This record gives sequence, structure tokens and C-alpha cells, in this order.
Amino acid sequence: MRWFIFCLMIPISGFAQQLQLDPLQKPAQPTNMSGALTDPTLSPGVAFLFQLEAKFAQDTAKGGGKAFASWFADEGVTLANGKAPVRGRAAIAAEATWDPKTYQLTWTPQGGQMSLSGDMGFTWGHYEGRAKDRSGKTITTSGRYMTIWRKQADGTWKVALDSSNDEPPAAGDCCKLP
Repeated sequence: MRWFIFCLMIPISGFAQQLQLDPLQKPAQPTNMSGALTDPTLSPGVAFLFQLEAKFAQDTAKGGGKAFASWFADEGVTLANGKAPVRGRAAIAAEATWDPKTYQLTWTPQGGQMSLSGDMGFTWGHYEGRAKDRSGKTITTSGRYMTIWRKQADGTWKVALDSSNDEPPAAGDCCKLP
């Protein structure tokens, strides 16, 4: 069952636990945060998107697929490797049924951009999913993701689109000559 490849991931290490986020207010430039948020070139808009990602990841770590789906806009879409698009929060929730006790989802934003109007932005980075197969062996999936965030009419921020793809083969693996 690899449907979860489309999922976003952020490790909940350090900065994710330090952030306090009110999605109704756009915060000032963050201070005293570890990881990517300490980058002095990070704009306040991108820092805000990273804070959204951290809260999203924190909720997902605690609540699994149900929490993951709750972050999507009503008309949100997921796009995953080799899969048909999943359209709408209800459809996403119907597929995102994993329990955080059996599947751990993490992701790390590596970049992003906020629109000039401040009502839409995107983040991108690396994700990883961990589960155990029937024999108890850990199975790890990983890849790249992009999330498009949109400010809703009520002032909250929701995921409009989540797209992901599997990790590319290790350097040189695809092109070795016999």
C-alpha cells in the first residue's frame, strides 16, 4: 500500500516544536528558531509558510491521516507518482487513513515563496515515510514534495495542492553500462 507516497513530510525536530502559530495572523520575522528558520535570508512570508508546515507536520505526527487531510482546502488536490489526482478534502481523507502508531510521516521544507499579495505561497522539500511490513521489517519511502498554500476567506491557511514524487535513483544507478 504505497498511496502515502503523496504525503508531505517534515521532521518534528527542534523548530517544529518551538513554533506557536496562529493561522489567522501573519507573524513578524521569526527569531530564535533552529533549522531552516535561522537563515537570515529567509523572508517573513517564507518563514510564515515554514511555520504552517511545522504545525501541519506536528498535527500529522499526532493524528495520522485524519489530521493530514484536515489541513486541505475543500477543493484541495493531491498528485502522487503514478496515481490519479485525488480531488477534494473528503476524497483525500478517505485515502489518508493511516494511524501514526503504524506509519510515521515526516518532511523537511527546503525552500518556498510567498506571493506578492501574501495570500498564496508554496514550499518544497524532502519527505520520508516509515512503516513496518508483515514480518516487522521497517519500510522507508522517500522523495520530493511541493505544497501550495492558500489563504481562505476566513483568514486561515489551507493546502490547495500537494504533489510528490519518489526519490530519484542514486547517482549513476540509472546509467551504468554493462
